[in-house]
Parts: sequence; structure tokens; C-alpha cells
Amino acid sequence: MEVIIRPTAEAAAELVARVIARELRANPHLVLGLATGRTMEGVYARLVRMAREEGLDFSLCSTFNLDEYVGLPPSDRHSYRHYMNHHLFLQVNIDLRNTHLPDGMAADLDLECRHYEELIKRFNGVDLQLLGLGRAGHIGFNEPLSALQSRTRVKALSPVTLEQNRPLFEDPERMPRRAITMGVGTILEARRCLLLATGAEKAQIIAKAVEGPITSMISATALQLHPRCTVVVDEAAATRLECADYYRWIFENEPEWDSFR
Repeated sequence: MEVIIRPTAEAAAELVARVIARELRANPHLVLGLATGRTMEGVYARLVRMAREEGLDFSLCSTFNLDEYVGLPPSDRHSYRHYMNHHLFLQVNIDLRNTHLPDGMAADLDLECRHYEELIKRFNGVDLQLLGLGRAGHIGFNEPLSALQSRTRVKALSPVTLEQNRPLFEDPERMPRRAITMGVGTILEARRCLLLATGAEKAQIIAKAVEGPITSMISATALQLHPRCTVVVDEAAATRLECADYYRWIFENEPEWDSFR
């Protein structure tokens, strides 16, 4: 695992966007795993800017999102399909037929989960998986006690997650209590993982995810097992990291990061 500390949330989002852009330029057929949430909005805004100002080309890539709420149609502005269309898909030259999210309205949710797994395999897996980090330590909606080899499935959302997402819904009663999510095992099969977390409210859980023991109570700790995982945080989110000085030293001294500065 590599940990990179940037001075601000803006600088952290900029670095993540540059990593994605570099991978996309190197492989126009890149299969991207994507995440939603407020932290990702800065990343997508920068990718849109790169597409408009630098000609970053999305036309041949494919995407798979981590999750989708159960019971929300794609047209609902709280759905993750709507989020992705608004923040990225409809602002770049990606083929919408190559953008995939679980169907939270499927009549048979278990069948939909199996179909999603099969679809990822049909695309030969995810090349680069973008991840956020929930306050419960989850990646995707892999809430506490998610098996480290779990696959795409329906998960009940924890009270912590419900409280975190509540401000996004004008009527809390309409907020879904379940979601379809890629499993921890599904995420770990991506060839590269890139996690972004910013803000002081993420400091404690980042420290546990990066430096704590691997546990199903915090699904993000499973990323410690991944052979190529990069965690990008801002200074506010890095305050609880015991080895922060070491992480800064690596970024300043390793030649491979020169192109990202």
C-alpha cells in the first residue's frame, strides 16, 4: 500500500484525477471502477476539465460503479446513475452503453448481483478502481462484518452510513435502507485500487484502515492485502496516521511520483 499526503483536499483530488488521466491515456480501453459521494465531485470536475481543455478521451473506456441504492430508478436525482450522469458521463465523450451500475429496481436482486459479477468478468475485470471511504470504514457499501471475499450483493445500510447520507435526502423517510454493492472480494480483484479520503472527520477511520489490523468490521482494511493500492489523503485526514512523516518522505523521494507533482 502507498499513502500520499497532499496539503489540501483540492490538491488530493487533483492528484487522483491526474492518476486516472494518465492510466486512461496509456490505455484508451481502460475499464474504470467508479465511486460516488461528495469527495469524488472534485475528481470528476477535474476530469471533465481535462476532457474539455486537454482532450482527455473517454470514448473507448468502460466503467463499473461500486454500488446503487435499492428502490431508486435511474431518473431519481438521488440515484447513483443520476449522480454519474450529472458529474461525469454526460460531460465527456464516453459511450453511455459502456457505463454500468447495478440495477436497484431489478425484480430479482440476487439475479442482478450475479449478472453484475458476470458482466465485470466479460470486460476482463476492472483495471483501476476508484474508492471513497465511509465513516464506518466501508468501501462501496461493504458495511461492518462484510466478508473479505464477498461478492456483489444486497447490503442493509448501517446506522452510521444512514446518518452520513441523510443530509442528501430532503425527506429522510425516502432514503433507501439497502443497496447493491460490489463485494470486498470483487473490489480486491481490480488490478489497481485508488482510494481518496479528505477532511478531519475521516482522520480516525483512515488511520484504522491504513495502519490498523485487517478486520471485517472495517472493510477498507482489506486493501492492505492488495498488491497495488494507493491511498491519497489531505493533511486534515492524515492527522491520526502514525507514520505520516514516512509517507511524506516516500512521495518526495520516489522518482515514479515525479510526473504527478
